[in-house]
Amino acid sequence: MREIRSKDNRIFKETLKLSQKKYRDREGLYIVEGENLVGEAMEYGLVKSIFVSEDKADFYRDRGLLKEARGDTYLVEPKLFDRLAQTETSQGILAVVSKSLYDPETLVKNEKGNSNYVVLDRLQDPGNIGTIIRTAEGAGYSGVMVLKGTADVFSPKTVRAAAGSVFRNPIIQVEDNRELRKLCDRLGLKLVVTGFDTDKFYFDEDISQNTALVIGNEGNGVSGELMEMSDVRIKIPMMGNLESLNASVAAAILMYETQRRGR
Repeated sequence: MREIRSKDNRIFKETLKLSQKKYRDREGLYIVEGENLVGEAMEYGLVKSIFVSEDKADFYRDRGLLKEARGDTYLVEPKLFDRLAQTETSQGILAVVSKSLYDPETLVKNEKGNSNYVVLDRLQDPGNIGTIIRTAEGAGYSGVMVLKGTADVFSPKTVRAAAGSVFRNPIIQVEDNRELRKLCDRLGLKLVVTGFDTDKFYFDEDISQNTALVIGNEGNGVSGELMEMSDVRIKIPMMGNLESLNASVAAAILMYETQRRGR
């Protein structure tokens, strides 16, 4: 392992920049932290480099994790490692990994039909985004389409909330609503949105297959333009004085209804 003992080290400075979205976007890289996420990223061949805090090196050597590393491995002075770490109680290991993004053309080429996708429409909360990505995998969705204006899917909080699903579930960046509509048409998907301007509940419509399910912004819901472009509008029944549910909770209800109806 190579050592990093200075804040002026080139590798250290380049890695530290990945805490900012603009550098993650530019480099196509992001950071994952902790033994489980680093191990999973290694399994999928996404790891570019691994950083281990000097005081945890023996622990991870004994665990055998470092023997399996295929990228560059760095032993980092603990105070410098804490600057790279993105959690308050770090496990002393992190990795720089490649983004696993699908472009729309690749998606169309590989699509086999009878698939469902969840669409993130300008969501901003990292916890919501990560939880929806994780739930999409659990509910058997084929991928996650991310509309421009949505917060970074590869931010530290989102990656932790997704719990490894960002490695396994295809993430497709979509430029705007019109591109989404065209992509749905090419894939044979019906565009399903949630909103109050409908008398149809989610269990009144068959959303079991070939569905692009749109989850809207936490404060404003699905955009008006997407509402107009949609094929199906549904809502979740509300009792009491609630107007809406948390975005990730609503997404989970709808995605598992898809699975239930498709069984």
